[in-house]
Amino acid sequence: MKKIIIIGGGISGLATAWLLRSKAQAAGKELQITLLEKEERPGGKIRSIQADGYTCEWGPNGFLDSKPQTLDLCRALGVESNLHRSNDNARKRFIYSGGELHQLPDGAPTFLTSRLISWPGKLRLALEPTPFISSAPAGVDETLAAFGRRRLGGEALDKLIAPMVSGIFAGDPETMSLISCFPRIAELEREYGGLIRAMIMLGKKKKKDIADGKVVSSAAGPGGVLTSFREGIQYLSDALTTSLGGIVKTGITVTSVQKGAESPYQVTCSDGTCYEADQVVMASPAFAAAEMLAGLDSGISAVLRQIPYASMTVICFGYRREQIKCSLDGFGYLIPKKEGRNTLGTLWDSSMFENRAAENKVLLRSMMGGACFPGYITLTDDEVVARVRQDLKMTMGIDSAPEFVRVFRHPQAIPQYTVGHGARLQKLEELLKGHQGLILTGNSYRGIGLNDCVAAAERAADEALLCA
Repeated sequence: MKKIIIIGGGISGLATAWLLRSKAQAAGKELQITLLEKEERPGGKIRSIQADGYTCEWGPNGFLDSKPQTLDLCRALGVESNLHRSNDNARKRFIYSGGELHQLPDGAPTFLTSRLISWPGKLRLALEPTPFISSAPAGVDETLAAFGRRRLGGEALDKLIAPMVSGIFAGDPETMSLISCFPRIAELEREYGGLIRAMIMLGKKKKKDIADGKVVSSAAGPGGVLTSFREGIQYLSDALTTSLGGIVKTGITVTSVQKGAESPYQVTCSDGTCYEADQVVMASPAFAAAEMLAGLDSGISAVLRQIPYASMTVICFGYRREQIKCSLDGFGYLIPKKEGRNTLGTLWDSSMFENRAAENKVLLRSMMGGACFPGYITLTDDEVVARVRQDLKMTMGIDSAPEFVRVFRHPQAIPQYTVGHGARLQKLEELLKGHQGLILTGNSYRGIGLNDCVAAAERAADEALLCA
């Protein structure tokens, strides 16, 4: 019987273990699967904390239902009926600029009347589909900032692209790779010669496909509804853990993965325990995998160390509804770096999911830090709370103290797909050819979202099954 060790019990490791077991059973293969997680609880950064009538998400707050990966997993796991989709408020998103919140335009008429972008900025955007705008440089791994300036202009970069990058990746557009972060956008420019032209052409195609009973993605990529569970997104990782049973072993720190004497691999733990394995799936962050693989292949370890991570502090504030005078009809807002605020933005969690706060209560979740503000992770709780209150007063007019506060710190939170990321992945693929049965998965490589992690887990499970 083939022995497979999965290292890392976040959503990537749990999904890989569950999918591999299911696929092996369907194929009539017997595998001995063991998942090793260093923390006492599995789930990684997925954690839903219920306290004082509030449900706070420690990390991600859900996934988009426009992609099939996580929905398919929920269906196969038997938890689809427990899914909880966000309400229409989640479709309204805001940018704080020039002392006020601006709703992001959802079409040409609202774009023209919006005060978010100045008229010179709008005119520059109007040039995007014309021959005056240069095409993508051939063979160049372009930064998001360079792409934004080239196609849309500096103002659109500062007020639209940069906040989006900080909201998704906690990243700096001056270093992030367009092709690695948003491959769909790069593809649309190559195919249609511009984003506005692509939106027009895809809009026509969408109307035709809808008439034919089909649905297509928007120009910028798939949309969808933000989806979670009533108990919080931890419901998913808990369900996977329960289903896997004794496969999951917690409180075990892996120190090294090396060639085995009797098996292809030997996994050594900090307590001296060793596991023999025919295959090893690394579902841990790149920096952790680099340490564990250093003795097996210094080249792989060196490449993994080149993938940087951004820190993040998540702050949950709970209020009585009467403490907040402004409308909370929306998803929340992001703040451009040039506004000089302390936070990257704030999500109105209880507006998206009404059960995130008790009746007549409000839950706000702010983000602080990221690649542009790495030092913020060292701030004390008192400093963090003071700065968040300062920003909420400026952006939403909230002057009173919250009745509920939680501060969650993530020192190495989100992998950064900086320029050269694609080349690093190619190098890893070449080096892994020399280690049959060694598989890398997780959000360090080809997508940071929950859907991306589940899709990567399926690829890892397929590869492991093929070698079994």
